[in-house]
Amino acid sequence: SRQLVFLYFASNSLKKDPGVTGEAPRPREVRTLGILGAGFMGAGIASIAVQQDTLVRFKDTDTAHIGRGLASIHGVLQERLTRRQISRQQFQDYMSLVGGTTDYSGFESVDLVIEAVFEDVALKHRVLEEVEPIIDTTAIYASNTSTIPIARIAEVAQHPERVLGMHFFSPVHRMPLLEVIVTPATSPEATVSAVAYGKKLGKTVIVVNDGPGFYTTRTLSAYMNEAGRLLDEGASIEGIDKALVDFGFPVGPITLLDEVGIDIGGKVGLVLVEAFGNRMQPSDAMRRVVVAGRTGRKGRNGFYKYDDAGQKGRVDDSVYELIGGERREVLAEEIVERCVLAMVNEAALCLGDGILRSPRDGDIGAVFGIGFPPFRGGPFRYVDSETVEKIVERLEELDARFPSRFTPAPLLLDMAASRRSFYGPER
Repeated sequence: SRQLVFLYFASNSLKKDPGVTGEAPRPREVRTLGILGAGFMGAGIASIAVQQDTLVRFKDTDTAHIGRGLASIHGVLQERLTRRQISRQQFQDYMSLVGGTTDYSGFESVDLVIEAVFEDVALKHRVLEEVEPIIDTTAIYASNTSTIPIARIAEVAQHPERVLGMHFFSPVHRMPLLEVIVTPATSPEATVSAVAYGKKLGKTVIVVNDGPGFYTTRTLSAYMNEAGRLLDEGASIEGIDKALVDFGFPVGPITLLDEVGIDIGGKVGLVLVEAFGNRMQPSDAMRRVVVAGRTGRKGRNGFYKYDDAGQKGRVDDSVYELIGGERREVLAEEIVERCVLAMVNEAALCLGDGILRSPRDGDIGAVFGIGFPPFRGGPFRYVDSETVEKIVERLEELDARFPSRFTPAPLLLDMAASRRSFYGPER
């Protein structure tokens, strides 16, 4: 209950946080939103934007993609209408606020552009170079990337001070977190404007500094990679998922990978291993499943079986033929310790590296964005409840067994030596 009380007050304090330290400039009001990419994420962002009376302009390569995007928005609003959360008039009004284009017509009047195209740097560079000369010089440009550093995307920008990241979580209309990513070049006005608009959309907003994977993707990847290594060692799919659901996660890591998309997980892994080396090296089992072309729930072919409606069934035993090796029983305690401590240690590294502004933001981000058990308070509250000395001891034991994968974050070592905690006084 203490952890849930903390989350309540922490999320309330974030509502008053403008996203910058010191005196905050007045945020730019977003009345018109341009979205590059009418896919699942772009449509999801549009579906919540129109419900705040924002005029939305879609851009995609052809009318078929735009049509599918409009159909996705229609589906989200239809669900709200069916549940009597909005009226028929509101439904019609919201749908009238969104329109699509295959060129950039209408983008000259947008206040904010959100790019939601594939995770490919060359493509992100191209769309930024195309749209920036068209939009107003005061308009903000945000990328919805989940892994690529914003500074790298902004390399081609004429106005890098107007470029930042707005990392929404899937499905956009249900997930409460928005991660705003800023570079050293991002202006305070752009930051506070993105934060203010995120709050208007009903999101809990954390601001993090730029880096590969930012905070949420980086910590989640450490957790998922360890689950993959357990598969390499013979643990069963259902055993891994059950152990972490029993710990408190809403779904297990293998189920989550199916939901996110195995192909997307593979792309994320390449970016992070390039940045962080062996600590983020994807497992052999995950690599084989990616190479086999399995995509997860969206393709009805993942670690689990799915019916035509996309409902999950039992484990697809044919996956074991792909990843090889005999299955063996691995204790739930071993699964939980390795996966959770990989995430906790990565969170501490993010704080020590300056990616996070505070432990509070890290706990809110982990709970609201990647499913860390709320009753455990988040990774930093978890460290405090277990004591940092005990966490360091467990990490050192694991690092002796798996060299370089569990090396304790310098911040944790320093805190253990001085008997400090993240939230309390020195002990």
